[in-house]
Amino acid sequence: MDSAPRTSATPGRARAGVALMFFTNGVLFSTLLPRYPEIKSAFELSNSQFGLLVVAFPAGAMLAAGFGGRVIRRLGTLRTNAIGSAALALAMAFAGLSDVVWLFAAALVLAGAFDAIVDAAQNVQAVVVEQWRGRSVMNSFHALWSVGAATGGAIGAGAAAAEVDLGLQMVVNGAVWAVVALLACRLAIVPAPVRAELRAAEEQQHRHADAVGVAPRRRGLAWRLLLPLVLLAICGTLVEDVANNWAALYLGREAGAPTVVAGLGLTVALGAQFVGRLLGDPMTDRWGRGSIARAGGLVIAAGALLIVAAPVYPLALAGFALAGFGCATLVPAAFAAAAAVPGLPEGTGIALLGWLMRIGFLATSPAVGWLSDLTSLRAAMLIPFVAGLVAALIAHTRLVDRARP
Repeated sequence: MDSAPRTSATPGRARAGVALMFFTNGVLFSTLLPRYPEIKSAFELSNSQFGLLVVAFPAGAMLAAGFGGRVIRRLGTLRTNAIGSAALALAMAFAGLSDVVWLFAAALVLAGAFDAIVDAAQNVQAVVVEQWRGRSVMNSFHALWSVGAATGGAIGAGAAAAEVDLGLQMVVNGAVWAVVALLACRLAIVPAPVRAELRAAEEQQHRHADAVGVAPRRRGLAWRLLLPLVLLAICGTLVEDVANNWAALYLGREAGAPTVVAGLGLTVALGAQFVGRLLGDPMTDRWGRGSIARAGGLVIAAGALLIVAAPVYPLALAGFALAGFGCATLVPAAFAAAAAVPGLPEGTGIALLGWLMRIGFLATSPAVGWLSDLTSLRAAMLIPFVAGLVAALIAHTRLVDRARP
């Protein structure tokens, strides 16, 4: 599946396939998220207990993501994405059917593991397609993930409002999007000769860097370049995690929003993220990844302050929208830069970034839950404010500007 005759694949077709891969991945998990308040109530969990429960998904991702590069090199990016997407759909269906908390947690662990490997595979393929096209497209791929996640959130909110059985919702959702993932992989093929040419060009750049003394002690340099990118990605995913797990609870309990509106908090945040990513590629081509990421961090901080200070729920929704818009380019920038880190085999920089950034998912929800029990959920929303400032500081170092289409 990862190779095809040159005449049957084009950059435009490959771009469409990768975009559909990202969209599908967004839908598969996010349809569950608007049902979290009723799941929390059904299992009779406190805020802290709920924060620990939803960590099951990133915990599974942490266990598996370190193997992403190895799996990709063995199976190829497209086979990895196809098999992983089907397995993710099955795990999410099992979560929807679980009526015991430990079974639900186990399903989330499995789902997180498959999602991490799929995430690495689709980002590796995205980088290849961006290089083939010769200009920035990473933000648009992640934009399609955002609109997929927002679509999934809308599906979940609508199903909750219509009182559709959760198990039925997740089984049907998984079956439909697993088939779409297979179609996406067929479209996303990049011919083997093209991949070889792109890889040779990248290796030539690294050899040139060595020749002029830019990259001494390659392995140590790789980690020094990669770790700040991990922290930048964590700042971006932290905003997503807060929207995923806490937006509905915050809007309903702290901001006084009706149930239907509270359930759409995730969709608002991810919809704004989609707009930011849609605009991200032309802005990146004009001003550079570092400048756009720095501005994004400051917008996150402003949105978090609005969420905390908002006296009414429409303003809180606007704050979630600002935070979603601000985080739009952070993760795409980090992935693109990780692919350009010298001294790492193909797929390894992206797989390591995807693995390590999930530390943020392990910490975010428990931190929000703990701080909200200690003070209030409103005060806990200051965590994204800090993340936005940290992201702006990292982007100011211009590490992400190393990545070029």
